[in-house]
Amino acid sequence: MTGSGNDFVMVDARHTTPEQWAAADIRAVCARGTGVGADGLVFVGPGTRPDSVRMIYFNSDGSRAAMCGNAALCSTRLAARLGLGRPQGMALETDAGVYESRCALPDERAELHLAPVPPPAPVSGLTLAPAEERAVLGTVGVPHLVVLVQDLSRVDVETRGRALRSSPCVGPAGANVNFLSRDGGGTWRMRTYERGVEAETLACGTGAVAAACALAEWGLAEPPVSVWTRSGRPLEIRARKGPQGLYDDVWLKGEARLVVRGVIN
Repeated sequence: MTGSGNDFVMVDARHTTPEQWAAADIRAVCARGTGVGADGLVFVGPGTRPDSVRMIYFNSDGSRAAMCGNAALCSTRLAARLGLGRPQGMALETDAGVYESRCALPDERAELHLAPVPPPAPVSGLTLAPAEERAVLGTVGVPHLVVLVQDLSRVDVETRGRALRSSPCVGPAGANVNFLSRDGGGTWRMRTYERGVEAETLACGTGAVAAACALAEWGLAEPPVSVWTRSGRPLEIRARKGPQGLYDDVWLKGEARLVVRGVIN
């Protein structure tokens, strides 16, 4: 499945479980050119209670991650297709918590209701490059470093993203790096270096949420915000800032499209 360019191998957890997969198996399946090719591998199965669905996400390097926004959108549509959850609304259980999600829209999109998001904060000790204007670190299930740049097309995402992803300033586990800029038409665009994939990916759902919150903190835009990904597809974020500073009632909407079905031997 693809979620705005993030591609995933989706596995029906009723037939195979994460315990049956070694990290090497996940890397082999996600390898481009020699495997199926994907940013990550996702197990989707029944949840712990009626009308709930369980999502377990692994990065393409075999590491387990607590959350992935676009994988959650894809899991929602797949769960509805498999009869595990109701399109009008289901409880999606992840390692980062339980979220409300739905895919009753007539198109190939889904919506995810996220937990309240703390406002992104400046990063102490981080040295920005000349073309980088400001940066904040936020957590939306997983950590995201949002970097506002002058010209997104001039960013060496692989090199600069790798350096920032592993900077001691963002913590020992590292962070996804989301470069953000506004083009001449006033559209916000984003490119992402994703930890666990250790390369640029075409989209990042939770990163788009972090970027929308960062724009609000900087006074540059107020939700709802559309963030255009490297794939050319938009991710839509709705949120409101509550009296305690948290961004509440956070919704992420984006593509969740089935591309091909098959059997992995």
